[in-house]
Amino acid sequence: MNFPSALRERRTRRQLSQLDLALRAGTTQRHLSFIEAGRSVPGRNMVVRLAESLELPLRERNELLLAAGYAPAYPESSLDAPVLAPVRTAIGHILRGHLPYPALVVDRGGDLIAANTAFDLITEGAAPELVGPGTNVYRLALHPDGLAPRIRNLAEWARHILARLGHLEELRAELTGYVPPLDPSAGLLGFAVPLHLRSPYGDLHLMTTVTTFATAVDVTLAELKLEAFLPADAATAEALSAAAGTTGVSAAADQAPGNM
Repeated sequence: MNFPSALRERRTRRQLSQLDLALRAGTTQRHLSFIEAGRSVPGRNMVVRLAESLELPLRERNELLLAAGYAPAYPESSLDAPVLAPVRTAIGHILRGHLPYPALVVDRGGDLIAANTAFDLITEGAAPELVGPGTNVYRLALHPDGLAPRIRNLAEWARHILARLGHLEELRAELTGYVPPLDPSAGLLGFAVPLHLRSPYGDLHLMTTVTTFATAVDVTLAELKLEAFLPADAATAEALSAAAGTTGVSAAADQAPGNM
């Protein structure tokens, strides 16, 4: 990776002028111009300041440091490493605390890290090879052998998912082939795009939230996402509570990292 080109591409992508970035990083436009032209070699601290000012993900900050000839600043630990033991414990608490509503944790590529037992209601009927730790939840959602046959608003929901896959070009191309055309006259969707899913407990209308570890300085931790499903109406809340009572999910152990 050519550092001047990489820096310029990331600055342009964020629609920042050289002056904007220079002010954020505490340097001058002239100095930044020299760096982007390859006429000045930045020190390690300057590269770190530029990466922080661009609000790059930690993985990209490391890539920028490597391109400039410096060692990465942010570690990338295995999720089962001892240093991340508190993280695994926290994930388990969060997943259990979200019951009786489904919740899961995925990595940067959308591969399943952990889920609570209520998530089984979402995956019911899907092909076994699409379900479980290490499988891709975005493929599960849109594959014809996954959730797609049970999603009543597949076209709208699929576009909600595809919009999140800009950094996963091959997966996005695969999943786009499963998506039906969206009726341009679909009209107003309301305050959020729900997941409208058929289930043995009736139709479910679910909203989703995504939570990250905001102060993470480890690449692995920074890239984890907790995706939680919430009922969008009272009938869905009642159905999820009924499912919990039937399956006993409130007392069941979740699939937390380290228990898989």
